[in-house]
Amino acid sequence: MVKLRLKRCGRKQRAVYQIVAIDVRSRREGKDLCKMGFYDPINSQTYLNIPSILYFLEKGAQPTGTLFDIFKSAGVFYEFRKKVN
Repeated sequence: MVKLRLKRCGRKQRAVYQIVAIDVRSRREGKDLCKMGFYDPINSQTYLNIPSILYFLEKGAQPTGTLFDIFKSAGVFYEFRKKVN
């Protein structure tokens, strides 16, 4: 099963996260299947590659709780519903 997760990058006390598709059995910094953007919680910056996110959501990938909130605020699920219907 594939999950959409945040993968920690950056330095100490200055975390930046990559949004990745990764196998459930992998650890947080494990090998990812695809990079789909980044999230910087300190500067409140987000970059999302919407087409690849929609591709993995169509294949049945499950986002984590934090990513669910990020996607919801960015309107990804609106695009997903529009594409499915």
